[in-house]
Amino acid sequence: MNEPITKIDPRFSDSDAVATSWDETRRVLETAEIFWISTVRADGRPHVTPLVAVWFDGAIYFCTGATEQKALNLRGNPHVILTTGCNHWDAGLDVVVEGDAVQLTDNDLLERLAEAWTTKWDGRWQYKVHNGVFQHEGSDTIPVFSVTPTKILAFAKGTFSHTRHQF
Repeated sequence: MNEPITKIDPRFSDSDAVATSWDETRRVLETAEIFWISTVRADGRPHVTPLVAVWFDGAIYFCTGATEQKALNLRGNPHVILTTGCNHWDAGLDVVVEGDAVQLTDNDLLERLAEAWTTKWDGRWQYKVHNGVFQHEGSDTIPVFSVTPTKILAFAKGTFSHTRHQF
């Protein structure tokens, strides 16, 4: 992945704020335990739900049951926003990722991702790969999606700054 163009937006930042570095933003993406995904229903209404995901090789990867609302929404509209951060007003960093979700079917990549899930959560999330999807013990097939960011926003709190990482 290419390094993004990083700019602070002074309209929404404290006068003494500096742009959040790409390294700091990427660290939040790599270590986040929960993301919130926003998708669009067929009738145009938003749908928001939490999920676990991994940042891997410049993209966010997530999985969902084939009949879950977010999977149904993605069949009609691939545009998504994933957010992560904290619920503190005066400290922390919130990150918003915009892009399109693309379903993966490459077994080699899925094997690497299954290992990434296992590693990130100390074995609490373990998937097997079969015919281009994940399988979890006792579950049906689980499609896996990637989101390569088109834009990432980082909102620093305390000394407030609004940083845009454009790809």
